Amino acid sequence: MKPVAGLPLLVALALFSAGVSAASGTVTHLSGTLSVKKADGSVRILSQKSKIENGDTLSTERDSFAQVEFADGARLTLKPNTAVTIERFDYSQDRPQDDYFFYTLVKGGVRAVAGVVGERSGERYRLRTAAATIGMRGLVASDASAADGAVRVGPGDGRARDFGTVSVDDCATTRGGDCARLDAAVFVAVADGEVVVRNPQGELGLSAGQSGVIAPNQRPLFLSTDPGLQFTPPATFIQSIMTGSVVNAGKSLECIVSR
Repeated sequence: MKPVAGLPLLVALALFSAGVSAASGTVTHLSGTLSVKKADGSVRILSQKSKIENGDTLSTERDSFAQVEFADGARLTLKPNTAVTIERFDYSQDRPQDDYFFYTLVKGGVRAVAGVVGERSGERYRLRTAAATIGMRGLVASDASAADGAVRVGPGDGRARDFGTVSVDDCATTRGGDCARLDAAVFVAVADGEVVVRNPQGELGLSAGQSGVIAPNQRPLFLSTDPGLQFTPPATFIQSIMTGSVVNAGKSLECIVSR
């Protein structure tokens, strides 16, 4: 059999392409400790610029904040004592039919800014929590495609601007800290866009500046006042986001956690 010319190059390109598609996001800002549990059960301590893959469960420690940015521009900022599993992220600029962004808030709280997937394929952007599934409603997404227990958020005036910004705190699973004084429920606060909260018990619409509560097996309710769940990263973390610098700078690298 004759050797195939250029075969090593083709193999290298294939491996490179596979590596690119496997990466879902990147840790862009970090203050404190962020770890990842891989699908194979291994655990690593992450650093700034670490790559995030489908199946990863990210966890922040006490007093730690982390921000992850995805290829479509979506951003997740994790509060302290938070765990999030990236179930599936798929995005290609020219293939909206392949869009997916599914992730689970295992515990704690996140601030989510939707990206292109949330704008153009809102029915395939979902954040699963203990009490509901939360989805960013795209500019052209159909409400008829929303599953029970979904929260849809997006620009309500049809203009092409921020796709939607929402804070979600799971006080149904996590009872410490600010959650200790609140009911066992999931709290949603909308900073930009419109939100429709759906579950089998009912439906609730929220606009920018409004908050809602979703108790397990109960209809969503409007909150007349802000529940007071704090989102106060340290000044160094905020400064790193504003200036593009790195809080955990220097020679901080990933390391494997052995037991």
